[in-house]
Amino acid sequence: MKFKTLKFLSLVLCMALFTTFISLGQEKLAKVREGKLFGYINTNGTYTIAPQFKYSRDFSEGFAAVEENDKFGFINTSGEWVIKPIYENVKDFNSGLALVNNDGAWQYINTEGTVVPFPEADKYYSFSDGVAFYKKNGRVGLFNTQGEVILEPIYEVIKKFIDGHAIVAKNDEWGMINAKGEIVIPTRYDRIGDFNSNGIWVKKHDEYGVFNDFKFNAVPDADKIWDFSKDSKIAYAEKDDLIGYINNYGEWIIKPAFEKGRTFNKGLAPVYQDGKWGYINLKGEVVIDYQFKDAEEFYDIGLAPVKIKDWGFIDMEGNLVIPAKFEDKYFNGNYIQVEYNGNFGFLNEKGELLGNTWYKNAELFKK
Repeated sequence: MKFKTLKFLSLVLCMALFTTFISLGQEKLAKVREGKLFGYINTNGTYTIAPQFKYSRDFSEGFAAVEENDKFGFINTSGEWVIKPIYENVKDFNSGLALVNNDGAWQYINTEGTVVPFPEADKYYSFSDGVAFYKKNGRVGLFNTQGEVILEPIYEVIKKFIDGHAIVAKNDEWGMINAKGEIVIPTRYDRIGDFNSNGIWVKKHDEYGVFNDFKFNAVPDADKIWDFSKDSKIAYAEKDDLIGYINNYGEWIIKPAFEKGRTFNKGLAPVYQDGKWGYINLKGEVVIDYQFKDAEEFYDIGLAPVKIKDWGFIDMEGNLVIPAKFEDKYFNGNYIQVEYNGNFGFLNEKGELLGNTWYKNAELFKK
C-alpha cells in the first residue's frame, strides 16, 4: 500500500513539474485577426505565427486548437502541428490533458495525442489545476490526471476550481471543497462567494458572514457582500441600500455611505454618488473627485479605466494620461486591450500602440 501511494504521488509530482515546465518555457501569445485569417503575436507585437487559420483558439499550456478541413488538432507556439487535425471537436489543454471528440464520444488525450483511459461516466469535463469533474447518475465527482476517482459523485454541482478550491452544492445547500475533495466549508449555506485567499462570503437565510482562513466571522446588518479580490483584504458590501466596505474579519471599516462601489486596488476604490464616479482611499476619503460616467478598479500598472464619453485611463492622482477615445477595454498583464473604431489593439502604460497595429479581432495574451 505504501509503495502504491508513493508511486501515485510520484506520478502527480511528475505531471505538475511537466505542466509547470511547459508554462515557464513558453512566451505569451495573443490571437489576432487580419482580414479573414487568424495568427498569433508576441508581446513585442511581432507575428510568431502568421495569419493563416480560418478558426483557431487561444494558447493553453503551449498548445492551441486549430481547425483545418472541418477537423481539429493542436499546434505549438511555433505554429507546428503537434497533434494532427483528426477530431470533430476538442477542448483546451489543462494539466497536460485535453478532451477530444469523434463520433459523439469524448475522451482525454495527453500532449503526445495518446488516449488516456478514464472510468466510464455520463459526462466528462476539462481539467483545472490537476482535477476534473465527471457526471454520473446526475451527480458530480472528481478525477485526477491518472484517471483515478478522488471524489465519488455525491454533489449536485461542482463549480470551476479557483486556486485549488471549488464551490459545491448538495441538497440545494452550498459549501466548498479543496482539490482533494475534502470539505473546507460545510454545505449548509444558501449562497457562497468564489474562493479567495483574502476571504469568502456566505449567506444563510438573511444573515451574511465571511470566512477568513476558513474561520467564520458574522457581518452585522449586511444586506449583500461582493467577492473579495486577489489584491485586497477589503470587500464592498451593502447595508440599507448604501455601499460600504468590510475587512475579512467581517468588520465595517468604511461605513455605508455610497450609492455604488467597487473593489479596492492600489489603495483606491471607485464609488458613485449623484450620477458620477470618483475614487476613495482606505479611510473613505474622496481623493479623486466625482466626475466620470463610469469608473473601474485600478490595474496593477497604476492606471484605471474611466468613462467620459468613451473610455480612457487615469493615473493614481486622477490625471487623464491616456485619452478617452476607446469603445471598450480589458487589462491584460502589462498591456491594455482596447477597441477603437471597431478595431482592436494593445496599449502599454504610456498609451503606445503595440506594434503600431490595429486588428480586426484580438484576444488576450496567453501561453
